[in-house]
Amino acid sequence: MNGASHEDRERSFVIAQRANELMRDYGSSASPRAYAIWYTYVSWRLPPMNEAIKRLTSKSATLSDGDIDKLYEAYIDGRNVEGELDRHNAGLISEVQNIMEMIDLSLGSTAQYGASLQAISKDLHNTTPNRLKDIVATLIANTRDVAASNKTLEAHMRESRREIEGLRETLAAARLESLTDRLTGLSNRKHFEEALNKEFEEGDKSLRPTSLILIDIDFFKRFNDQFGHLTGDQVLRLVAMVMRETVLSRGATLSRFGGEEFAILLPGSSREAARTVAEAVRTTIIGRELVKRSTGESLGKVTISLGVAQRRSNDSVVSFMERADACLYAAKRSGRNKTMDDTEVEEFSHVA
Repeated sequence: MNGASHEDRERSFVIAQRANELMRDYGSSASPRAYAIWYTYVSWRLPPMNEAIKRLTSKSATLSDGDIDKLYEAYIDGRNVEGELDRHNAGLISEVQNIMEMIDLSLGSTAQYGASLQAISKDLHNTTPNRLKDIVATLIANTRDVAASNKTLEAHMRESRREIEGLRETLAAARLESLTDRLTGLSNRKHFEEALNKEFEEGDKSLRPTSLILIDIDFFKRFNDQFGHLTGDQVLRLVAMVMRETVLSRGATLSRFGGEEFAILLPGSSREAARTVAEAVRTTIIGRELVKRSTGESLGKVTISLGVAQRRSNDSVVSFMERADACLYAAKRSGRNKTMDDTEVEEFSHVA
């Protein structure tokens, strides 16, 4: 057994021990599902699930078997998020159809009421006192019917509004999950590309500056090969944490763009401002020491290389990305642990 495999094995034992402690402390049965939930919680592989567990335990300080089943089905059994979105969309469509049917019924009763009024209006021109009494009685009865129908419609509409609001919240949560990188909690590539395309659409109208920072972890494969994938995940989470701590721009999009690649989109930021952000992220990361959680052993420093580009008037999404990417790889070719921007890089060539 090599050193990396031994370390992964020891790490798994530490996680397992902590998972067993949490199962006992929070009152859930020692079922395979409960073990899977708590093992995943301790290893921090699914940040959205961890947040859900924190919300549940803050209310009752326990996790019931029902809670365990719901968490397992939501986060571990591999359900397709897009399928879940489709299911909730179908529920929303069904609820809207119900509302339309109720409105159609209401319109029908209103149309009938209008026709009745027209008929009564004609009768009023040539009527007797006795006939007038019958007309008034009919008018009162029809008015009561319409009032009852409207009252029923109002009650249904209020209930449907509550249903639609609940579906809307569920859809928003499911969409957020579909756009989030589970390991780091940052936006995923899909969300990043949506934000970038949206910025190009809005930026064309506002003419505001927009800058892009691309980040790559130096020698990331070395961490994985030497210390194992759990340590590699720890490195990825460290970079994500520093990005969240450092980037304070309200409109920024922080993304894990690829395996060990990250991106920061900064609408409204100039190249100079973006470079300042990039340097802050770089120096903060190199100032942090990576520590093996199970033993406290120091695993050394993590460094990153960064490329910064500001959008130009003739840029497309592709050319903007390519220029930032060229700056990133120029930083790597120059010795890594550097930030380079598109005023420094004249020839945009791609070197792996």
